[in-house]
Amino acid sequence: MKNELSKAERTRQFIIETTAGIFNTKGYAGTSLSDLTEATGLTKGSIYGNFGSKEDVALACFDYNLSKINQVIQQRLAQETTFYQKLLVYAQIYHKYSGMPFPEGGCPILNTAIDADDTNNLLKDKAAKAIEAWKKRLVDLIRGGIDAGEFKPDIATEQTALSMIALIEGGIMIAKATNNPSSLAKVLKTVELLVDQLKS
Repeated sequence: MKNELSKAERTRQFIIETTAGIFNTKGYAGTSLSDLTEATGLTKGSIYGNFGSKEDVALACFDYNLSKINQVIQQRLAQETTFYQKLLVYAQIYHKYSGMPFPEGGCPILNTAIDADDTNNLLKDKAAKAIEAWKKRLVDLIRGGIDAGEFKPDIATEQTALSMIALIEGGIMIAKATNNPSSLAKVLKTVELLVDQLKS
């Protein structure tokens, strides 16, 4: 029985890893069941035997794509010793919105937020929770910097965190829409300036 379960889990993971880039590139509505069967080489019955619906696959793929980025960010954060350097990691990581650590299709938060805004509440909720978690991590870093004496004591922590997220995600959106990565580089310079202004 254990072998059967582990095989089922392996099949689920294979489906997620194989289709995560498709959902992140084409979006939920733009991804068809034939896209999934073609990419995996599995039948419709096999896919739906492991996931209840296309939506279930999309939700699992979002979690997978997001975890890839978060894992790399956590590794980079662990290498830095000051709160200032840790905040700058976000500007540095997002300099490349395609390629590592990003899955095929780029930033899943931006893609899913735009794609699912009016079409899929469960995916929209996933994107919203990812943004809230990101905001909390930034707020915690800013507060840590204040407590350590690195940052000014009167910083509007939530406003600063949201501004960083808005600049980063907005910069990616502009770069993708205009096919001009240098636009993102310019916006991320503003993120760095914002972090510089926090220093006491």
